[in-house]
Amino acid sequence: MNTIKLMSFICLALILGTACSNDDDAPPVPVNEEEVITSVLVSLVAPGETVTLESRDLDGDGPNPPQLNVSGNLKSGVTYTGTVRFLDETETPAEDITLEVVEEGEEHQVFFIPRSGLQVTTTYGNNDANGNPIGTEFTLDAGAASSGTFTVVLRHEPNKPNDGTLADAGGETDVTATFDVTVE
Repeated sequence: MNTIKLMSFICLALILGTACSNDDDAPPVPVNEEEVITSVLVSLVAPGETVTLESRDLDGDGPNPPQLNVSGNLKSGVTYTGTVRFLDETETPAEDITLEVVEEGEEHQVFFIPRSGLQVTTTYGNNDANGNPIGTEFTLDAGAASSGTFTVVLRHEPNKPNDGTLADAGGETDVTATFDVTVE
């Protein structure tokens, strides 16, 4: 009989000992919630002209595709000063997520991908605290007359430095916008 009481006491002590561990010593892990990004606004400025590329997806992952607008064609041989803004337009007034992207520059990078024969090249214009590109500021050189797609991708927690490709950068895509662009 004493053996059963002793075994019961040992089992109870083990259960209470492990159930009452002190996890209060470890600080909570901060949660960096992803922002909602509904709109990607690209502004390309050259002397005497501004071309804007706008993508608005106000229903997010809903059934409606993004509304795209390209205000005009690029001019061959012209260098444009570019900026990218990311907005959450589900709020009024719209929240400018670009500020957070720049503040957390080590955790973000914008990628520019010309495809389908589009003759443009981009160069990063702003860097994070470690000297790696962020990409909310850039230059775009319009090459020979051509047309194709120009994709803007914002990556969260990419490997930095990287070779400028999404495959090498890794991380998670926060938003992608693809525009039909013409160089004349």
